[in-house]
Amino acid sequence: MSKIKIDVNNLDKYFEKGELIPAIAFDINTKTVLMLAYMNRESLKKTLETGYTWYWSRSRGELWNKGAGSGHLQKVVSIYSDCDNDTLLLNVEQTGVACHTGSYSCFFNEVYNTEE
Repeated sequence: MSKIKIDVNNLDKYFEKGELIPAIAFDINTKTVLMLAYMNRESLKKTLETGYTWYWSRSRGELWNKGAGSGHLQKVVSIYSDCDNDTLLLNVEQTGVACHTGSYSCFFNEVYNTEE
C-alpha cells in the first residue's frame, strides 16, 4: 500500500470526474461504517487543514463541518483514496452518533441478509 501525502494545493486528481467525490466515514475504534457524504475541493482542503471532517451538503448547497452544531465530531486519523482516486475513505474517531436520526451509523436499514 503506497502512502502519498495529499498536497492541499493540488487536489485536482480527486475531482477529474466531477465537482463532488464520495467520502465514506469509517470509525477506526468500533470498525463501523458510519456514513457516506460528499466532498468538494474546499471541504477536502478544510478537512486536511483542520483534522476534522468537512463535507459538501448537496441539499443545502453549502459546506458542512460534521458535528459542529451537535458536538458529534469526526476527528480524522487517516484518509485513503480508492484505486481510481474517485472515492475517499476517511478513518475517523467518532464522538457521539454519526447519523442525523440519532443512530450511531447511517447504515441500519437491512435490505438483504443471507444469515437468516
